[in-house]
Amino acid sequence: MPAFLHFVRLVCVGVICLLVVPCKSLAIEATITNFLITNTRDNVLVYFLVKDCFTDDMEEAILAGIPTTFTFYVKLHRVRGFWFDKEISDVKIKHTIKYDNVKKTFYVYCEEKGSNAEQFKDFTRAKIAMSDLSGIIVGPLNKLTRNRKYYVRVKAELDKVRLPLHMEYVFFFVSLWDFETDWYQEEFIY
Repeated sequence: MPAFLHFVRLVCVGVICLLVVPCKSLAIEATITNFLITNTRDNVLVYFLVKDCFTDDMEEAILAGIPTTFTFYVKLHRVRGFWFDKEISDVKIKHTIKYDNVKKTFYVYCEEKGSNAEQFKDFTRAKIAMSDLSGIIVGPLNKLTRNRKYYVRVKAELDKVRLPLHMEYVFFFVSLWDFETDWYQEEFIY
């Protein structure tokens, strides 16, 4: 009988641990999707989309007028068999969304498109503009050697939110909607 009680206690502790400890696998995580590597006459280009990068709390904060910035890291490497892979280029791109409550307009600033902001009345279209990267120049084609193996790595993360006048101490929830994707990697032969 004592072995049975020990087993029951162990099962109860296990169930309590599963209920108390948050399960990461149940959470929706931002991921890189629709990845494509191509080239022009002069450059290597990538296209990709970040899926599930907006939580309900983030959307509420954006609608309250808090600017939100995503940073995208894109790296191009050449595979070198028995040595460390060589980094050919390292690109960092920022997309920022800001909502104007008076004009009921979303402004999306994309570094790769220049200093002018795109304007959206529809939040869904503004979110797509924030998470869609099209034709990003990864590096010059003249730095690649024919018939060699290369790969592109991509990662996205939400920049830390900076609220005015130390308001982040009052609105502690902003730390709860930080996100970062895993590195996504795609190989190709030039």
